[in-house]
Amino acid sequence: MGASGRHEEAAVSIIQTTEPDEATGVVAEIYADDQRHLGYVPEHTRVMAVNPEAYLAWEQLARAIAAQLGLRRYELVTLAAAQGAHSEHCRLAHGARMLTLVDEEPLEAIARDYRHADLSEAEVAMMEYAERISTDAAGMTDADTLRLRELGFTDREIVDITLAAAARNYFSRAIQALGVAVDVPPGLSDRLRGALLAPL
Repeated sequence: MGASGRHEEAAVSIIQTTEPDEATGVVAEIYADDQRHLGYVPEHTRVMAVNPEAYLAWEQLARAIAAQLGLRRYELVTLAAAQGAHSEHCRLAHGARMLTLVDEEPLEAIARDYRHADLSEAEVAMMEYAERISTDAAGMTDADTLRLRELGFTDREIVDITLAAAARNYFSRAIQALGVAVDVPPGLSDRLRGALLAPL
């Protein structure tokens, strides 16, 4: 089955959400922000905005991490952490965001196998570290952190990489647990969509 077919058949969360034309107050502001930046309100926004205060706190946390880490590193870490968490939601959403930073062909290579894409050794190590946070955080040791330091990352950068990956797990696992339908962002080609989902 094609990638698009997988998402068209996705179940809708049982959580009752507010329709965009009925939203008021903080929820309306959250929806309006997505409308401005994405052109629509994703299903995960509707579900997470059931607790709008927590949603805004999450957004503030993500911005604080990305501002220090840099957008390219933040998005690469997010893709790797989402891969480890088997999050279709976040792989697709952040794959679309990466298109503002990377052309489609190199992004497809990164999505399919970042270890054999045109990335620096430091970027590959950073993504491996982020993916492991999603799959085996309890098994990580100083050796994982020291590898990043040896490749030139500062302690602040290592902390920010860790926070970005851990924060992705918070959001990914929450929307997975709540059975949120997977939105396919507009503008993703079938090839890129397939590449983003292939490692999952």
